[in-house]
Amino acid sequence: MNPLRASATVLFTAAIVGLACGGSSTSSTGPAAGDAGARGAEPAGQACTAASQCYGGTDGGVVGEVTCITKVTGGYCTHKCTQDTDCCAAAGECISGVKQVCAPFENQPAQYCFLSCEDADIQRAIAANPGTAYYDGGVTEAGSTQDAYCRSYAGASTSCRSTGGGSKNRKVCIPNG
Repeated sequence: MNPLRASATVLFTAAIVGLACGGSSTSSTGPAAGDAGARGAEPAGQACTAASQCYGGTDGGVVGEVTCITKVTGGYCTHKCTQDTDCCAAAGECISGVKQVCAPFENQPAQYCFLSCEDADIQRAIAANPGTAYYDGGVTEAGSTQDAYCRSYAGASTSCRSTGGGSKNRKVCIPNG
């Protein structure tokens, strides 16, 4: 086989394997249908044990300290914020049209970015991903509209719940458990 063709074949195969093993698209319209994986396509919400495992696909311009919330089952990649616009400020941080919101977690003083499952944000995410196999707005027998949305966009192991942040509480997709 031609050495140049062999190199191209190896690179193509590596790219396909990388996508199959958790890589994600960075297109402006979001990941390919079915690419949500166990924890979704977004850097926020990915499983972690340390902050160093989070936000590797961004350009480094994440606003606020990158954090792994270990109180969440399997960890939850996020970063500190003071307002919703701090979430998704870096290139590559938000790729699927799922809004992120800034909220405290379990009455802690710091606020973090979370994948939103508030009703208006669900409708915007559906509109941002036309023609995909993602959640279409219907309730499934497995639970609420918001839970179905979280499972579709944020990963099979997630559900919609409160951040537990007191007066600044938000509805977000968080892993079950």
